[in-house]
Amino acid sequence: MRAAVCPSYGGPDVVEVSDIAAPPLGAGEVRVQVHVAAINFPDVLLVADTYQMSVPPPFVPGSEFAGVVIETAAGVDGVAIGERVFGTTLVGALAEEVVVPAASVTRIPSGVDDRSAAAFGVTYRTAYHVLRSVAELQPGEELVVLGAGGGVGLAAVQLGTLLGASVTAVASTAEKLDAAQSCGARRLVDHRSSDLRQALREALPDGSDVVVDPVGGALAEPALRSLHWGGRFVTVGYASGDIPRIPLNLVLLKGIHICGFQFRDFALHCPEAMGRNERELLALLAEGRADPHIGATFDLEHSASALRHVAEGRAIGKVLVQVQVVAEAAAP
Repeated sequence: MRAAVCPSYGGPDVVEVSDIAAPPLGAGEVRVQVHVAAINFPDVLLVADTYQMSVPPPFVPGSEFAGVVIETAAGVDGVAIGERVFGTTLVGALAEEVVVPAASVTRIPSGVDDRSAAAFGVTYRTAYHVLRSVAELQPGEELVVLGAGGGVGLAAVQLGTLLGASVTAVASTAEKLDAAQSCGARRLVDHRSSDLRQALREALPDGSDVVVDPVGGALAEPALRSLHWGGRFVTVGYASGDIPRIPLNLVLLKGIHICGFQFRDFALHCPEAMGRNERELLALLAEGRADPHIGATFDLEHSASALRHVAEGRAIGKVLVQVQVVAEAAAP
């Protein structure tokens, strides 16, 4: 099968597309013919070996996919050959076939295409768990989203709006802010052309209730300062490459709650909340209310370019890799 392979750690350009053996099918697993894969920032970090865990090379990058089940292990229930599914994995999605545990795939709802399904899983699930369970966002609250042009950021803008919040989007370009506005943001702040602390003070004179930060770096502290007393700050990731060091006196003086979200630990420690959120979010996808913004699409042969697009911060919403062009049948 054709696959993008990381032969050794480095930048996106180390990734090469070649013919490799299809992965074996183990107990409890399914084999999916991948139609579309999606790139996320952790994929770039895994290739560079700067993620919170390492995968020994050579490996196939890619953590998100949509396609059709073509093989199931003996005894697998709930997933059948021929079903359209989407799912996530640590690595392996940038290939014509991926093998994953049956429990890690979900049927694609009727009326949802492969592209939207592939773009949905990581960013929308992250954003929804953060807003619904970690920040406990309430209707009418003021939500500030950093990195609002990226995958998690745009998902947080759209889902925050659906949850009834008033959203202030912070991003680095007019194009990213336009996308955030199209997803429901009421206020727009370009942090590269303004002083973020002052801009947020002017936009939110009474302060914000919640800040969602997938960026870190120099943006974190001025965004935290925008919170009124008792506000909630959720750190989701560090796309800037810099982990911020927040002065704890700000937390003391403002009575702020600082929380973190990491997907694997949330699934482990909050299974009931996760199950509820997954059901609610899948319904939003099926209804077309959760609608991923797809900013760029590459073919499999240009997987390195797709990774570079994300690594350089040029992505607006999701970046997809069209692995195979296949006519989609209607989902049952």
